[in-house]
Amino acid sequence: MLTVDAVIRTSQGIVLVHRKNPPLGWALPGGFVEVGETVENAIRREACEETGLVISDLWLVGVYSDPERDRRFHTVSVVFGARADGIPAGGDDAARAEAFPEYNFPADIVFDHRQIIEDFLRLEMTRQK
Repeated sequence: MLTVDAVIRTSQGIVLVHRKNPPLGWALPGGFVEVGETVENAIRREACEETGLVISDLWLVGVYSDPERDRRFHTVSVVFGARADGIPAGGDDAARAEAFPEYNFPADIVFDHRQIIEDFLRLEMTRQK
C-alpha cells in the first residue's frame, strides 16, 4: 500500500501527531495515497487534514519499504521534508498535533518514524551547506 509521511519543521520544532487509531502513539503526519493522486498532493492533503498546516518547500527524504515497518500490512512510504508556519492542531485521525524541539521527542513514536526523523535531521544538515 502506497503511503506518504512528512517531517514538518516549524519555528517550534518538528510536528508529530498523536494517533486516534491503533497503533496508538506519536507519528509523523501522513496517510494513504488516493487513486489518481500524486504523492506530493497526497502529503499536502494529509498534512493539512491532520495538523491544519499548509506545508511548503517539499523535498524528498526517502522511500521506506521494510515489510515490517507497519505490522498491519506492507506499506511503502514516500517521505518528504517540509516547512510550515503556524501552530499545529490535531484533526482527522490525529487526536493531537504538536511541535517538538529537536531531540526532545516523545518515547512512544510508532512505526519507523523515529528512524525517519533521524534521517531527516542528518539530511537536512547536508542540504544547508
